[in-house]
Amino acid sequence: MSTSIWVDYLDREFLDTTFKEWVNSGLVNGLTSNPAIFANALKKDVYKEDFENLKGKSSKEIYEEIAVKDIQKACDILEPLYDEGNDGYASIEVDPRLINDTKGTIDEALRLVDKIERDNLMIKIPANEAGVKAMEELAKRGININATLVFSPNQAMQAAEAIAKGPRTIDGVISVFVSRFDRKLNPVLKEKNLAQDRVGFFNAIKIYNQIEEMGMPNIRTLFASTGVKQDYLPADYYVENLYLPHSVLTLPLDVIEAIKDKEIEESFHFQTKHIDGFFSFLTPAGINMQKVYQELFDEGVEAFEKAFEEMLNSIKG
Repeated sequence: MSTSIWVDYLDREFLDTTFKEWVNSGLVNGLTSNPAIFANALKKDVYKEDFENLKGKSSKEIYEEIAVKDIQKACDILEPLYDEGNDGYASIEVDPRLINDTKGTIDEALRLVDKIERDNLMIKIPANEAGVKAMEELAKRGININATLVFSPNQAMQAAEAIAKGPRTIDGVISVFVSRFDRKLNPVLKEKNLAQDRVGFFNAIKIYNQIEEMGMPNIRTLFASTGVKQDYLPADYYVENLYLPHSVLTLPLDVIEAIKDKEIEESFHFQTKHIDGFFSFLTPAGINMQKVYQELFDEGVEAFEKAFEEMLNSIKG
């Protein structure tokens, strides 16, 4: 199975124009969203009428009504691809404030599934202990799962094993965040004269190798956080290094613009032993990967919670 390209962005105007063009031309075959993406989208004028019509409801209800409408629209645009077995999924994330609440996560996921009513919906859940338990329950109920905020191989395997408890008719993706490693570790690596901008994609490929070894056709690695933060790197740096079979790359708009007229070649497939060889230099350099995994997860959760809270406050405002 080839590499899929999904777009990591959403707003209603975009769905009606560029997104439709990209889907119809075969450039992208899926969409992901998160609390930060919705927080930015809702600042646009296109939502003014919705806010007027939904006056009197709580901020969370207003957000949810709008989010449901937009995800339904994305699912409908992608439906022909889904029908022909070419992905066609749109992902929506549960409220990030439910991070440690398994029951709350399950209840919210089921409510979103009932409201959105689309077979090509994926529910996005952070891969911590509470989230993994929720994934297992939801997978057993036949719901497609996007395990998000994955940084460590251990997290990835727990999420994949939870999704594997569901029927083979569902699809699951393990969203491994990439660029945040390099942004965090480059200063230390530079100081120690070690190669920069490698940890992100090496870690992602290590997880990809583990997922592939499971031999589950319906569970794939999704490479997320693929926007480049370093000015000296090309916009499609992570695409060039992570274009691997039976995987998904979810990309921000600028990266899709950078690749849309390119013929992308399959990336060099690093074996885990080579990656572990590189990682063996990190410990003597004072980098504890377990600590890095936890810090990045905590930072990711905090960023999504903050974006969500700010969005709800702006709706009130």
